[in-house]
Amino acid sequence: MVDTAVAAAHIEREARALLARLSRLTPFALHETMVPAAMPSIDAQRAFEEYLARGRRELRARVGAFLSWLLGPGMRASPPQLQRRFVFLRLRFNAVLSEFDVFANVLTQRSEHETGPWLAGLDVAASDALTVPGYIVDPPPVMCYLDRGHGAAIRRVRARLPGGGENPVAIVRIPRERMVGAGVASSLVHEVGHQAAALLDLTNSIRRVLQPVAAARSGDEALAWKLWTRWISEIVADFWALARLGVTATSGLMAIVSLPRPFVFHMAGDDPHPFPWIRSRLSCAMGAAIYPDPQWEQQADLWSAFYPLGPDLTLQQRAVIAALERTMPEFVRRLVDHRPPALNGRSLADGICSDERSPEPLRRRYRGWRDRFVVIRDEPPSLALAALGQARADGVVAPEHESRLIGDLLTYWALRRALPTTQFAVVRGADRDGDPGLRDRQRRGGRHAEGQERATAAGTIATA
Repeated sequence: MVDTAVAAAHIEREARALLARLSRLTPFALHETMVPAAMPSIDAQRAFEEYLARGRRELRARVGAFLSWLLGPGMRASPPQLQRRFVFLRLRFNAVLSEFDVFANVLTQRSEHETGPWLAGLDVAASDALTVPGYIVDPPPVMCYLDRGHGAAIRRVRARLPGGGENPVAIVRIPRERMVGAGVASSLVHEVGHQAAALLDLTNSIRRVLQPVAAARSGDEALAWKLWTRWISEIVADFWALARLGVTATSGLMAIVSLPRPFVFHMAGDDPHPFPWIRSRLSCAMGAAIYPDPQWEQQADLWSAFYPLGPDLTLQQRAVIAALERTMPEFVRRLVDHRPPALNGRSLADGICSDERSPEPLRRRYRGWRDRFVVIRDEPPSLALAALGQARADGVVAPEHESRLIGDLLTYWALRRALPTTQFAVVRGADRDGDPGLRDRQRRGGRHAEGQERATAAGTIATA
């Protein structure tokens, strides 16, 4: 039989061990080895370091209070009572460690060569995509990281962390297979769209409009409107990506949902995402509504050619698709014309979309660059990515060049944020500026990629 004194001594040692472990949790600024260009923004660092410091102080106080109780009234408690109180304390300790790990996973990758500055550049691009003059002018800090898997995700500001506190920084997860290439902007800005929708309360505002429409319809159309309502959070994020990136959002979406045919038509009742076939079609329809151009019909036809409505579909699938396509024009019109309170009377199209991000201005912008990196690098990041994506969709930029240029831009944006008082350039960008024949070689595709690699200084940063 174990007496209370023995049990209390054991519990005391365990509690002191928690304090010893807690003392090993030092600020990330003391042990992460990232280069300055790879570091998150000062606002982001301050936000998560202060949040974690508060958690450590609160936990240290809890352990101290527990030890005081243990050496006082706890001396009269039974072993089960001692253990129960200690177990709840340890659960809180593990929750604090889990929150530490959330940010550690984000920061550790920034010590990787080249990847670290790219992630910092994505932070800059995400903040730019989240900024909308007049509505979101001081966006919350954003940090990006890479992970395995197929899709991107976001842990929004003020979302609950494992310990129950509110997340102080928006954390965006990007699939590794998207770095660095055509789809990274689409994934990034879609996730940013979720944060924007939360800041402006867009999803709830639109849902309140759609629910009466669904209730007033009957048959397959009622089901279609219920589905639009169920999917609205993902649709709003897709709309945000379209508004900020144009066709780049659609082409990136089509790439990531290009799956084996059964998955493209799989209709899960509890999935907040539209199933891939209708989601791509809807992206084209929304693009055509906000930035009219023949390219949207071409994109939709291309998608339907890849995944035709064949005899393998069930009657129920065909009925749902027919109802969704029949109601899609009205749904898109209601979405584009919706006037949420946060936009002060302006519609989504008027408040979020921008003429400079429609196809023709993007094409003119890309032509005006004439592959001069010193011009491209000073564009707003989301606008530069939109113009590059438009050029990719038009087939006037080779995928190899696009990938290399996006990598250079991400590195430059990261460096500019880290060293804001000095003008910097990427050497291989400057090399390309001085090569008048490069543009023709890019049009002919990847045949000259190896020669371009030899002609440039890979990853070198120098003063302009």
